Amino acid sequence: MLFVFSKEKIISYIIAFSTVLILLVIGMMDQNQTKTVQTSTNIRQVPIYSVDTEENKVSLTINCAWNDDDIDKILSILKQNNCKITFFIVGDWAEKYSKALEKIAQEGHEIANHSNTHPHVENLNYIENREQISNCSDKIKEITGKGTTLYRGPYGQYNNTVLEAVKAENHIAIQWSIDSLDYTGITEKEMKNRIIPNLKNGSIILMHNGTKNTANSLDGIIKEIKQKGYQIVPVSELIYKENSRTDSNGIQHKE
Repeated sequence: MLFVFSKEKIISYIIAFSTVLILLVIGMMDQNQTKTVQTSTNIRQVPIYSVDTEENKVSLTINCAWNDDDIDKILSILKQNNCKITFFIVGDWAEKYSKALEKIAQEGHEIANHSNTHPHVENLNYIENREQISNCSDKIKEITGKGTTLYRGPYGQYNNTVLEAVKAENHIAIQWSIDSLDYTGITEKEMKNRIIPNLKNGSIILMHNGTKNTANSLDGIIKEIKQKGYQIVPVSELIYKENSRTDSNGIQHKE
């Protein structure tokens, strides 16, 4: 059987074939773009645990979530040692112990965000995490006149949802590289054994108020940190505010 194609038919076939080919290429590109978006979304984000710096600086941080019984003593010791640190404050604590918070602010220490009610933030959704941060910051601002820019999750918890909420609230997520374990009731010597040998430039130290031995141990710990040649500064003076990256181990680097 003999098939005869007119010039018009040949042209129409070419156009149809080209159209199908273009649609296939576009479809493949869309699939690749979707995979790229999914991959970037699934990348595990991390907060800042420590800072890569040549300066002999470290940060001492105190979480406030329980009571205010030792705040006066802690502030007195910090003043005697000419030391400014960062207090991570829970919103409910700020509300309940507003006078203590006022004293911390008046002494010139940095006040940061430790959530509003100290929940397990990994179990909260994006909106709920944003509310935890914003509500805490609002309470602190109402008492001190200034909101917060640094955030630390309760129990040290975080995931991508938490960290996306932190960014949306214009905060920087901060963890720690040295845990004093003061909340377990250990002695000053035991705390020093955890802190001093592990010090390095850019370390961030975790402590708490309202514990058995923190206030009584603080003077000796600060003096030994300084004897090692380190300057204690608030977290905002340790981290890089721009042109930086945080690697998978939580170490912030200057770019």
